[in-house]
Amino acid sequence: MKAIILAGGNGTRLRPLTNCLHKSILPIFNKPMIFYSLEAIAKTGIKDVIIIISPIVVSTYLKLVGSGARFGLNVSFKVQENPMGISHAILECESEIKGHNVLVYLSDNIFGPDFDFSPAVANFNEGCELFFKKVPDPQRFGVPTLDGSKVLKITEKPENPDSDYACVGLYIFDTKACEYIKTLEPSARGEYEVTDLNNIYIQDGAAKANFLDAFWSDAGTHDSLHEANEYFYNLNK
Repeated sequence: MKAIILAGGNGTRLRPLTNCLHKSILPIFNKPMIFYSLEAIAKTGIKDVIIIISPIVVSTYLKLVGSGARFGLNVSFKVQENPMGISHAILECESEIKGHNVLVYLSDNIFGPDFDFSPAVANFNEGCELFFKKVPDPQRFGVPTLDGSKVLKITEKPENPDSDYACVGLYIFDTKACEYIKTLEPSARGEYEVTDLNNIYIQDGAAKANFLDAFWSDAGTHDSLHEANEYFYNLNK
């Protein structure tokens, strides 16, 4: 299995912080945001990681992350000139992940140390693995419609959510992902949505749902960034 970390977003909801620092290198307590995803992936035994970045931060990432050796990883970079959604970003890595299952990690998703997705990686065979967390504001996220613990569909940022769960920014896909992405149409905002990819797997009965009890923050707003910083500050006092 290989991993893709999406770190190319502009962080518009975090301005003016992101006018001077790229979102994925903003500090979470005592280290850059991107380090959390790299450290979490390293614990799973995955070695090959592709980080998708914007052109303006290439030199910064080369200095900050380099080859990934400090994390025990083999890191390469994919420069994304025109971001068009998570599914599009996965497809841009098609040649690098061909023949491999892939873990996709959104760099602004911060998990507590008690969340270990190594078993999900180790036991993965086919289909996709999705991860959900109960939140107070599900309308900000992809929200599952549930029948017990079975996911019937995911709706992106619904005005009237069917549940209190958010689909967090961590996914595992099998080798069919890129072929499925090629069948997608852009959404109303012009992006190839990961929700649409997830729904293909759900409709095929090939999606497994995991429900988190651990701390999670998307760190994509000032409030959630503060929440993540406060959590790790208190954890390390």
